[in-house]
Amino acid sequence: MNRFLESGVVPAHDDRERKPARGHSRALPMRPRCPRGPVLSRLLRGFLVLGACLGSALAADLVVVRPQEIEDVLVNPGIGFTTFQRFNGDRLNDGLKWTEGFPIEYQPFTGSLTNQDHPLTSIAYFRVYWKFVEPDPKAYRWDLFDQALATARARGQTLLLRIAPYGTGKDSDVPAWYRTLVIGQDIEKSLPVEKWRVHPENPLYLRHFGGLIRALGAHYDGHPDLELVDVSVVGAWGEGAGSEELTEATRQALLDCYLDAFHTTPLVLQLQDEKATRYALAKRPVGWRVDCLGDLGGFSKTWSHMNDYYPQTLIQTGMQEAWRRAPVTMEACWVMQHWKNEGWDIDHIIDESLKWHISSFNAKSSPVPPEWWPQVNRWLKRMGYRFVLRKFTYPAAVKPGGPLTFTSWWDNEGVAPCYRRFPLGLRFKNDQRTEVLLTGADITKWLPGDNVFDSAVAVPADLPAGDYELGLALLDPLSQAPKVKLAIRGGGEDGWYRLGTVKVEPRAGPDPP
Repeated sequence: MNRFLESGVVPAHDDRERKPARGHSRALPMRPRCPRGPVLSRLLRGFLVLGACLGSALAADLVVVRPQEIEDVLVNPGIGFTTFQRFNGDRLNDGLKWTEGFPIEYQPFTGSLTNQDHPLTSIAYFRVYWKFVEPDPKAYRWDLFDQALATARARGQTLLLRIAPYGTGKDSDVPAWYRTLVIGQDIEKSLPVEKWRVHPENPLYLRHFGGLIRALGAHYDGHPDLELVDVSVVGAWGEGAGSEELTEATRQALLDCYLDAFHTTPLVLQLQDEKATRYALAKRPVGWRVDCLGDLGGFSKTWSHMNDYYPQTLIQTGMQEAWRRAPVTMEACWVMQHWKNEGWDIDHIIDESLKWHISSFNAKSSPVPPEWWPQVNRWLKRMGYRFVLRKFTYPAAVKPGGPLTFTSWWDNEGVAPCYRRFPLGLRFKNDQRTEVLLTGADITKWLPGDNVFDSAVAVPADLPAGDYELGLALLDPLSQAPKVKLAIRGGGEDGWYRLGTVKVEPRAGPDPP
């Protein structure tokens, strides 16, 4: 028996309430009559025979497993902190500054994935300006993304990507060729929004920037290492400034560049423009992001993003339920050390983000203040999903070619579902044979709270008789290796969680050909 699991074998009829078969009603009880004389004798003999039959029918026992929960911080796909323009194992930014928008400056890898003063992560965020991706018309630098995707995979991460049209500095303008193309045009002489560098209503903007996004989707949609794409249509750093000023035709055309090109990879939109979010939601599930989590008065003594913008805008844009089908990702306003220097309430910031169903957080690869690690660890244990297997039952013995019927009760202690389908697998393993059987579980439907998945898998007809260790894991859909850590004891070094032993009985009849 696994010392990390509370497991026992109990008769099947003792473990659950017996219910009438579907389509049959339970009859109302009648007033009992007391049998007398020969009638009583006949009834007693009948009960003895019936009891013998029932004992034979219930000989197949049920194994009940109740795993013990753990309190560890788990690093799982698609959730938690992200690195920014960096990867696991890289040096962090110094002080209160960070870099963004420029091609990644790859650091020599030391062999360690540890991030000093920063959590280990499963996501690397790469934000790059248009000028670097398309230095000449339609001469796309896919190598920038290929290298970032490959490095992320090597460091145990997936890539979160945004292509921003421009920044605010001289070195972060639109591509030089595009500037030459539009310079002097009347539409470019008066920009109504301060954070616009070129006019998005210019048809050339849709043709060229929109064309880049469509080409990006054609090249990378569904890439297994691309976690999600951060939608950027206008404004400095791609943060959407002035998107509400766009005409309906332009807004929809720019959004369609993403919505039409990315059918598999999730998309997140800025929490800003109600017309944009409602249009996107009408076409497909999309998540949302914000760029100023933590601001409790850095721009004004009487206004803040946390208390005066995000709660209201989330409702006004119709995005308050978007988390059920697509992720929510947030970025620090400044860096966490700035929050501490300002005396802002870290617990309030964390609790609000959890209320908004955050899955991932970009701290801009800057250090976590040492005093805040207890709060950060609390945050990490709620951010995104956190699966606890509460109970699992299965038959103690099965037959080759027959079913292994099981029940399972799961508790998602996070604040969001998992947005990728990682198959739930069961493994038969002994010294002679290992067999992995996939179930039909769809974990993207496992919302916070209790979830039940009862099903069966077919035992291979050629599985030799004997005792097998039965294991469970959530698997990578490509490699079928364990991918998602569970918040329970019993996990082995190979990532499988031991449930107990199952006996495969000898086959009846000749061996299969």
